[in-house]
Amino acid sequence: MKYKDYYSILGLARNASGDEIKKAYRKMARKFHPDVSKEPNAEERFKEVSEAYETLRDAEKRAAYDRLGSHKPGQDFEPSREWSRQYSDSDIPFENFDFADLFSGFSQTKQGRQRGGAAFAVPGQDFEVSVHLTLDEAHRGTEIELNLEMPEYDENRRIRRVPRTLKARIPKGATDGQRLRLRGKGGKGINGGHDGDLYITISMHPHALLRVNGHDLYLDLPLAPWEAVLGTTIEVPTLEGSVRLKIPAGTRAGQQLRLSGRGMAKPGSGTGDLFALVQIIVPSVLNDHERDLFKQLAETSTFNPRGHFEEEASRGR
Repeated sequence: MKYKDYYSILGLARNASGDEIKKAYRKMARKFHPDVSKEPNAEERFKEVSEAYETLRDAEKRAAYDRLGSHKPGQDFEPSREWSRQYSDSDIPFENFDFADLFSGFSQTKQGRQRGGAAFAVPGQDFEVSVHLTLDEAHRGTEIELNLEMPEYDENRRIRRVPRTLKARIPKGATDGQRLRLRGKGGKGINGGHDGDLYITISMHPHALLRVNGHDLYLDLPLAPWEAVLGTTIEVPTLEGSVRLKIPAGTRAGQQLRLSGRGMAKPGSGTGDLFALVQIIVPSVLNDHERDLFKQLAETSTFNPRGHFEEEASRGR
């Protein structure tokens, strides 16, 4: 059997806390999910990350894993007799085992031994996957299809990996990082035990124009100097199409203009807001007439944007 360093796979120290394990898994699952990742060998890496997480997240499995000792990744090894007596009830030679199978069935076999080997009902394992959504899909809700490989036990209590295709409905108003539970869609139970659950973690794709914070949206709003000074009415994009926004005369850079109810849909009912953050954009290319107009403005205007500099200097004298 070849050793796998689950801590190294997740980029963790061996004394990592449960929260650190969960955080590292979510980060790497997003990075290597085969549906969105452009990393080489993304599918293989994603399976490694999921396998490591499923072992280290469970206190009993982690304790059994830690008692195997530390070896080099890929190094051939065999668990000690003491370890085998305590944690393994299989008569299959270890060289025929897949390392993942050694731990994926640990909780079930341990419970069976503790109960004298009787056919007690054992619940199935819970699993977790990351799903990437566009802002529009999260706003309106969508149906996704998941193509998974889940371990199942055959009649001889040997593990096999079975492909499963599931459809799941993502309700409108899903947010980045939200965790949804699909009851009974995880690993199969044994001896009549209930099936485990599948947890879906939402990860949002960046939008070209809009940024999301909970159910509110933020938009950088470029204005020409004369639009900010004189005021105007412009069109701004939202998830439901463009809407008209009135720009008051004298609008300042950095000012935040609120469009009520133009943000993300909320679960059940209601909608967040959209906030337009004003940016004053100066033209980089001028024709002769435009340049003359700016010169006239400079010569006639009494506006001093740095007047407070002089006030502060006079106080210090």
